[in-house]
Amino acid sequence: MANATSLVPAVELARRNTMTFPNESADYRRARTALLAEEIELRRHIERVAALRRALPPGGAVTGDYRFEGEPGPVDFAGLFGDKETLVVYSYMFGPQRERPCPMCTSMLSAWDGEAADVQQRVAMAVIARSPLERIVAFTKARGWRDLKLYSDLNGHYSRDYHAISEEGGDEPALNVFTRRAGTIQHFWGSEMGFATADPGQDPRGAPDPMPLWTILDLTPEGRGTDWYPKLEYR
Repeated sequence: MANATSLVPAVELARRNTMTFPNESADYRRARTALLAEEIELRRHIERVAALRRALPPGGAVTGDYRFEGEPGPVDFAGLFGDKETLVVYSYMFGPQRERPCPMCTSMLSAWDGEAADVQQRVAMAVIARSPLERIVAFTKARGWRDLKLYSDLNGHYSRDYHAISEEGGDEPALNVFTRRAGTIQHFWGSEMGFATADPGQDPRGAPDPMPLWTILDLTPEGRGTDWYPKLEYR
């Protein structure tokens, strides 16, 4: 991103916009132009945060006894990388104590499945749950997933070390990124936004939010709502 001091002020960029829509009022256009300036500032802030994230120093070395089973067979942590140097891991709330997986995780991963083939051109992705592999695969195939790589955490060590198990032993969602440089695997970034960091009246959420569902609903007058959640099935 360009140096902030070299950027045209967001208010000025918003004024340069010439787009209008049929039958809009002058009041609408004034409000929309003010909002556009804020949207430009938000875009720039997202870029600043991403730059800070990329500049993080190396995280902790990955040294645990992590064992997984995927559809091709058993694999260690290094095997999750394939031929890539960066690995994105999502911990799916589908532990053995659950009859069915978390609807929120499932909604997000359904969207991710549509992007997985593109994402995996640049980095490796793995979805890890604590249920037996056959349970995970049976559900996700019924859901229609094709491109996400699914793994069972065989001994639970990864899930416990990387915050996918609560103190009570239940599932927690966790999103982590790892790097492999010159043969050394290290943690790079993990989502640390939970109930302790949530603002009043909001569910815990990341920034940017990894769920496309919420990004779309944030564009609407109804917003995200407060009395509904995604479902595992719609009939």
